[in-house]
Amino acid sequence: MTDDELAAAIREVQERVRSRVPQGSLGLDGVTAAELMPLVHARDAAEAKVAAIGTVNPRPPGFTNAIIQSFKRFIARTLDWHVREQVEFNRATMACVQTTLEALTDLTRSLAALAAYHQELRKSSEELRTNAEDFRTSAEEWRAGFEERRNASEVHLLRTVSELQSAFHLRASLIEQNFRDSVRQQHDDFTSEMDRRTLDIQKRLWQDLEKIRGEYDRLIHTELRLLRQKQATAPAAAVVTPRVPQDYLEVDLDIDWVRFAEQFRGSEEKIREQQKCYVGRFTGAPGVILDIGCGRGEFLEAAKAAGLPARGVDRNPESVELCQAKGLEVEQADMFEYLESLADGSLGGAYCAQVVEHLPPAAVPRLVRLLSRKLRPGALVTIETPNPECLAIFATHFYLDPTHTRPIPGPLLRFYLEEAGFGSVEIERRSPAVESMPALVELPPAFRDAFFGGLDYAIFARKL
Repeated sequence: MTDDELAAAIREVQERVRSRVPQGSLGLDGVTAAELMPLVHARDAAEAKVAAIGTVNPRPPGFTNAIIQSFKRFIARTLDWHVREQVEFNRATMACVQTTLEALTDLTRSLAALAAYHQELRKSSEELRTNAEDFRTSAEEWRAGFEERRNASEVHLLRTVSELQSAFHLRASLIEQNFRDSVRQQHDDFTSEMDRRTLDIQKRLWQDLEKIRGEYDRLIHTELRLLRQKQATAPAAAVVTPRVPQDYLEVDLDIDWVRFAEQFRGSEEKIREQQKCYVGRFTGAPGVILDIGCGRGEFLEAAKAAGLPARGVDRNPESVELCQAKGLEVEQADMFEYLESLADGSLGGAYCAQVVEHLPPAAVPRLVRLLSRKLRPGALVTIETPNPECLAIFATHFYLDPTHTRPIPGPLLRFYLEEAGFGSVEIERRSPAVESMPALVELPPAFRDAFFGGLDYAIFARKL
């Protein structure tokens, strides 16, 4: 290889080294790479001098030159022992310089790598700073949005809690109200059931008492009858039914009895309303109820409205026609003949209002005995008649009816009923005289009640 080729190879190597090793600034402020080219040139020159030690300069060829060159070579070989140490020192110095170049090159490379790492680190720091700024901005935006959402959530939560609390209070109020209503309803049901059971027990108790009273009355009636029979000293005679005078049957006044009843007894609506209290006593009657002397049929209408089976009998054809026109079951007949035609124990009850005062004295006990025969055990008989205990009845009402014979005191009618086998006898005064005669108010109450009480009385008794 020639010197030119060697120089070209060295330059190529140097260019490669320069391309790999940066020169000048390394990208760091105040940090630059060392300039090694002058040191490289000095090294190359020194190596050239070291390489030239002991060599003979070339000269043009020729005999003379050959002799001179041979002499020079001889001199050089002769002096080789003297310059050997210097040559070795020069070569060691060059090796040290070469090692220094290599160390500086490595240092420059490390600095370049450190600069590159620093640049990467700075770039990452910038990116981190940018990201931090972005994060701070995003955090501020997120914080503002978070606070806004948090406030909205708190408002929504408080509103929801308020609504739930209101709903809870409303629900609690409704539950409490329902509980109170339920308790009140249960209490009302319990009270109603207790009242119903109490009334039922009282009703059964009164029924038992009525039954016991009826049995007691029946026993007393039987015992009294036996005592009277034992006290009789005369031999038993044939039972003769007393003859009832027929005068009351032959009374035939030519007057309008319907108009008479309307004027002196009262309107049909008024009498019908008064009959309801009697109809209520016949509830549960064991058979048909007979209205004796039914007149215009007010009692039959009230009984029909109450769903009770009832029929009537009357001697007056006008009254019978009026009742039949109303669709009532009424027959025209004499009450004694009609009762005699009935089977014994066929009636479930009997009602007789404003009739017995028309009969002669002997007919009243006969009527009572007939009723005792025709009524079933436990059947109710109700008789209404003017009250002779009230003095006002004689001054205003009793003698308005020309067919009245004589009033019947309540104790006497009670005696007839008890003798005929009736028990549980009750007497009820009705139609207070003070209602039709207001002047009686001025009398002392005790005197007024004793002598001017009810204008009528009703007597109730049950067949034993």
